[in-house]
Amino acid sequence: MLKRYLLVPIHPEGWPFITLFAVATLLLHWLWSPLGWLGAILTLWCAYFFRNPDRVTPTREGLVISPADGYVQLVDAAKPPAELGMGDGVRPRVCVFMSVFDVHVNRIPHAGKVGVKFYRPGLFLNASLDKASDDNERMAVRLDLEDGRDLAFVQIAGLVARRIVCPLSEGENVRTGERFGLIRFGSRVDVYLPVGVAPLVAVGQRAIAGETVLADLAGSEPARTGEIR
Repeated sequence: MLKRYLLVPIHPEGWPFITLFAVATLLLHWLWSPLGWLGAILTLWCAYFFRNPDRVTPTREGLVISPADGYVQLVDAAKPPAELGMGDGVRPRVCVFMSVFDVHVNRIPHAGKVGVKFYRPGLFLNASLDKASDDNERMAVRLDLEDGRDLAFVQIAGLVARRIVCPLSEGENVRTGERFGLIRFGSRVDVYLPVGVAPLVAVGQRAIAGETVLADLAGSEPARTGEIR
């Protein structure tokens, strides 16, 4: 069990940063050994940030799974990004905020085909702010489902995030829970559900990418509420 937590795979995007931190650590140690210890701690943190653990994804058809680790910051109704061509109406939305201590590898929330992928440059406001959905740099993806419906997920850069990674291609078929990219360093992912689908998470709840169920496309359960106990 201990091996599972100590030997976690590292995302390929992380190795250049880990190498840079390690080289800087050696230089700092050469200058003054206490600085070397500080560099070693930062190098370990960098490796920790880019960890890429396996997840156990629910495979029942219709389940929408969280694309990100973090806490559910917002559950509301909002218009999807206009560039995705999903209409002007509001849809149920779930926003998951990732701190710098969360796993930042993102995962596909539901099986389908990538209909539209659109990158929009923008600001780097605190991703926990509601206006970050409109003003911040983002990568938006519309996913076309087999039943004719669609949903969207949007990677939003945060206050210290300076790179969104999303290698998906339009027309690509994807499976629920597959890894598809990441954001460096601290950010947020919004999921826009089909109209009439109720979110099954509450604000403040902890979400795990690839595992936590955000909604059930085939279910009829009303939206959930929660409280701290």
